[in-house]
Amino acid sequence: MGNDSATVRQATSADTEFVRAHTVPGPVPFVPEVRLRMAADAIALWETTERDRGREGLAPPFWAFPWAGGVAVARYVLDHPELVAGRRVLDLAAGSGLVAVAAALSGAAAVRAAEIDAYAVASIAVNAELNGVAVAAELADVLDGDGGPDAVVLAGDVFYERAMAARFLPFLERAAARGATVVVGDPGRAYLPRGRFTALAEYTVPVAADLEDAAEKATTVWALRG
Repeated sequence: MGNDSATVRQATSADTEFVRAHTVPGPVPFVPEVRLRMAADAIALWETTERDRGREGLAPPFWAFPWAGGVAVARYVLDHPELVAGRRVLDLAAGSGLVAVAAALSGAAAVRAAEIDAYAVASIAVNAELNGVAVAAELADVLDGDGGPDAVVLAGDVFYERAMAARFLPFLERAAARGATVVVGDPGRAYLPRGRFTALAEYTVPVAADLEDAAEKATTVWALRG
């Protein structure tokens, strides 16, 4: 979910083992069609991740939890498979790969999931296998491009910081300008430019209370206007 170019490196078998050691598989609340490997305690895993990397100040383990924006997009995709069926899909800042898995289950022709955290890339691969779908997990910062050649660009909860929003919005606008369908999920983050989007659906989504300020979040699925 995050974007910190300093963390970019290849995912390894050790990353995969770390993911498996600190998560357990289960159905995603509100999206039970998808199973993910998830952690029970966000703060404890965050601290463990920093010890494993030998660094402090790392981003939260976005890959170990279903975040509200991604849950909402996954729910929308599963309920509206025509959005992705037969089309190439990019899951941007994919975290656990929840949205990518939902797209694959909904009949996408091909799905890739881009992340800059090696743990996330390992998690995406593990979760795709868990759900019996094919997802190409990419360890790359793709935000200077336009998401081509994918026809659908999906993103969950990417407007949570000003600096992040300043990179994500131009990327999404470039994708839309070349003809891609752009859909994002957002639980009321401060930096979502609502005037650029049209609401498609709203859900009340359960979230990890130790990472959010509530046990549920009203979350909207938005389409970027062309």
